[in-house]
Amino acid sequence: MDGIIKTLFANLQSEDKNLQYEAYQQILSATENKVDWAYDVWDHLKADLTNPDNHQRSRAAQFLASLAKSDPEKRMLKDFPELLEVTKDKKFVTARHSLQSIWKVGLAGAKQKEMLIQSLTDRFLHCLDEKNYTLVRFDIIQGLRNLFDQTKDETVKLVALDLIEKEEDPKYKKKYATVWKKVGG
Repeated sequence: MDGIIKTLFANLQSEDKNLQYEAYQQILSATENKVDWAYDVWDHLKADLTNPDNHQRSRAAQFLASLAKSDPEKRMLKDFPELLEVTKDKKFVTARHSLQSIWKVGLAGAKQKEMLIQSLTDRFLHCLDEKNYTLVRFDIIQGLRNLFDQTKDETVKLVALDLIEKEEDPKYKKKYATVWKKVGG
């Protein structure tokens, strides 16, 4: 791991919120592509998924999701349940940020994509008792759209459209469907 990345991770602990945010943005930007330092931070990020600080949990989940494509050892297949758990965090903003980025796990390979789709489908179908479940469902549909846009995998589209059809409230069915309008959904 080069000095710049080390500095960015150190800056996440700064008292200066602007410095923290800048480091967060730069790390996310760096992880848009495969990196060779994923395992230098992997275990620390995994541990931070249960950190008492919700900001740490949120960042750890977002970074791990982004680093999944830089995981040749396929650690994500084993660690995914812990990452998924953060999408149900007691702090809704933490849960939502995690849920909005978890789709990136599907970019890591066929097994990871299958695991992600199965988990998101299950979550969509069984989240009715959660607070803000309509936002959870929306984020799932949007995440599937993001995954489709990156992979062009028609299976992802079909799963999303099937989930939208299962929505019983016409208002929300229409809202979720708008996410797919540009691809003939």
